Amino acid sequence: MKLAAAALVLLTGLLTAYAQSAFGKLELTRLFGTDYVLLTDWARACHCQVLWSRGNEEVQLTNPWSRLVFTVDSQKTTINGVVVHLSAPVAARHGALFISLLDLQTALHPVLFPPKNTVRVPILSVCLDPGHGGKDPGNQEGRRKEKEYTLLLAREVREVLTDAGLMVTLTRNGDSFVPLPDRPEIAGRQEADLFVSLHFNASLAEKNQVQGAEVYCLTPAGANSTHARGDPADAGAFAGNKFDSKNMLLAYQIQKAMVRNLAVEDRGVKRARFAVLRNAPVPAVLVEAGFMSHPAESKKIFSADYRRQLAQAVADGILAYKRLVER
Repeated sequence: MKLAAAALVLLTGLLTAYAQSAFGKLELTRLFGTDYVLLTDWARACHCQVLWSRGNEEVQLTNPWSRLVFTVDSQKTTINGVVVHLSAPVAARHGALFISLLDLQTALHPVLFPPKNTVRVPILSVCLDPGHGGKDPGNQEGRRKEKEYTLLLAREVREVLTDAGLMVTLTRNGDSFVPLPDRPEIAGRQEADLFVSLHFNASLAEKNQVQGAEVYCLTPAGANSTHARGDPADAGAFAGNKFDSKNMLLAYQIQKAMVRNLAVEDRGVKRARFAVLRNAPVPAVLVEAGFMSHPAESKKIFSADYRRQLAQAVADGILAYKRLVER
């Protein structure tokens, strides 16, 4: 078993090097003002088989350890069964399928070929950010306030991570108001290696239908956000963009753990320029762990037993990221 695992690691490393060397040789095509490449060319570089289905509206790329599904004219893809929202739609032209170069660089490659930390630089500390607090209650359902449940969840995630040997700090330990720009600064002052902001969602319409979990990472410079509301007028590069690859990997691993461990609806990994992500001094994500507005999901969120399972899933995602980036 150990030999097989070692062989897989070696093979993955060789293919990573091959894909990265071939990456710079891909021919660029300009579509919608964005650089695109032929998906089949990239698939060949990654030793993926290509299979069209659903009347040539969907294409699957597979190799021994990965399965990716793309839909024509859609920004939604799945990587090993987990939804990831791209910045630009996959486009069909003259019977061929194209994907944006930026999405290859900032969405697919970080998940399939995880970036590594510098040798002997481990993940030791995590800063958890319970959303809202004090005068900011967050979402409200009756007398239930989001700020109460984000703090409870943060404390439970802290317990799991502490048991795993990590140092964990919180941006707030009680019902206090912490301005948004101060939250990532706290991570910097505490010399944390990761920043994870915890939230619960709500929907104003179709409350009986809208449910599930989603994780946001910072939108890359020059790309469109999945959630553009609140994007600054100048949507250029921010300090947090230097961690684009690790932001995506962390978001993906937490989303995967929640979807697989809790069987929640997969709303996917998304991108946004939220204030707590823009200037984060370390890899950072924002977790929307469920909908307080959904009748059934809210009961779970308000349940201590379910929150412990949720905390375990978030922690599992963080720990999976830690294993992948440590050399």
